[in-house]
Amino acid sequence: MHIQELKLSDFRNYREGTISFGPGINILYGDNAQGKTNILEAIYLCATSKSHRTNLYKEMIRLGRDEAHVHLRISKQGGRYVDVIDLHLKSGNKKGIAVNKKPIRKMQELLGVAHVILFSPEDLGLIKHGPKERRRFMNVELSQVDPVYYFNLSQYHKVLKQRNNLLRSIQFDPGKADLLEPWDLQLAAYGRKIIQARMDFVSTLEPIFQEMHKGISGSGEAITMAYEKNVEPDLFEGRLLQARSKDVKTGSTTVGPHLDDLFFGLGGVDLRKYGSQGQQRTAALSLKLSEIEWVGSSIEDTPVLLLDDVLSELDRHRQLALMKVLNNIQTIITCTGVEDFMNQNITIEKMYCIEKGQIYEKNL
Repeated sequence: MHIQELKLSDFRNYREGTISFGPGINILYGDNAQGKTNILEAIYLCATSKSHRTNLYKEMIRLGRDEAHVHLRISKQGGRYVDVIDLHLKSGNKKGIAVNKKPIRKMQELLGVAHVILFSPEDLGLIKHGPKERRRFMNVELSQVDPVYYFNLSQYHKVLKQRNNLLRSIQFDPGKADLLEPWDLQLAAYGRKIIQARMDFVSTLEPIFQEMHKGISGSGEAITMAYEKNVEPDLFEGRLLQARSKDVKTGSTTVGPHLDDLFFGLGGVDLRKYGSQGQQRTAALSLKLSEIEWVGSSIEDTPVLLLDDVLSELDRHRQLALMKVLNNIQTIITCTGVEDFMNQNITIEKMYCIEKGQIYEKNL
């Protein structure tokens, strides 16, 4: 798939803006704080209904305005299909989304329409950051290709919230403990499905990740990735029962996939804790690039790669490794200058200068 066109109205610092993209490499350059990342945010928002920068829709509406609109046109499977996503943000932290002019009622109806992989400098810290970021990595990737996973995850967190509220209530009224059982059953039912999907995801992704890491690092030492489950699926209800007294004391659920993690090892060393910055960054880059192949095989089409000022954070060797994958996938890159691309063996299709919320196409 590739993105054909993006239109913005009162989104972030854009009063009005239209930008068309070629199916290959597209570069957005300009000084910091001019609006380059805002374009990537708008694309990511249309694909996932979420921003990678904020949970508040009102922050994405241009100052002094009450509404914002984003229009995204996508070509899929070599141009045989075209989908249009229209997104409407309101200052009351509300949104409306239509796909091909039909309003959607559930987020599952949006997921899978557009597939994007966002790579920002923050992602280079994926290995060394906490488990929350690694769980988010799994959730984002699985939700984009599997709406059922997104549904199970959403339901799980709703049940988890209700169970935690009940646990805190039991602290003041112990007689309510009998009310936990139905919540436990629901939590385990959704949790088992989440765990199984993550297990399948990691087992499929690991060999791709290992091959990508080998090519980038040039090392003969195999890297490993493993899914660290907080609980085995068939033991879920029993573990919840065992932890009940502890959960009541803490007012929170201490068993379930909301506490899972991903392990990364190299040469017997836990990269999360003991890896050097170079090792951690190489592993993170390998992981993000392995997403491309995994998503592509899952949807039988190519996703769109969004690179938000990543090149400036990579050394020459890792830049070259990244460039190798760009000629086979639509890529939208933000940067402060175009010098890094002039000596690369890549073909740039379109280039835009972004300045104070204005988009200027440049001749190549």
